[in-house]
Amino acid sequence: MTYRQVGDYQIPNLQLENEGEKTLGKYGRMRRAFLEQNNPMLLNDMILTESLFPHLWEIEETAKARVEFLMEQYLKDSPAPDKETQQMAWVQHMNSLKAQAEEVVMTELINS
Repeated sequence: MTYRQVGDYQIPNLQLENEGEKTLGKYGRMRRAFLEQNNPMLLNDMILTESLFPHLWEIEETAKARVEFLMEQYLKDSPAPDKETQQMAWVQHMNSLKAQAEEVVMTELINS
């Protein structure tokens, strides 16, 4: 291992493997915040083993797919009003369905 001198200290030259491959989306950032607040030991372990970002990317992809799937299911169960004649009712309905889907994803993936 090589070191660099910074003032009076020798700091190891460490290079992370998973640095900067993808950016984190909404759900990945929410999962990281949950781990910081509720399980900091697991978060530190994942950082040291470099498994944090692959985990967060997997959560991000899974959460997006789950929200899309739930939105389709909810639209089948409760069709939206006509978008041409009732724009505000359509927006309200779609926002309500998305909020329901995101609540399920939060419970199943983010906060578990």
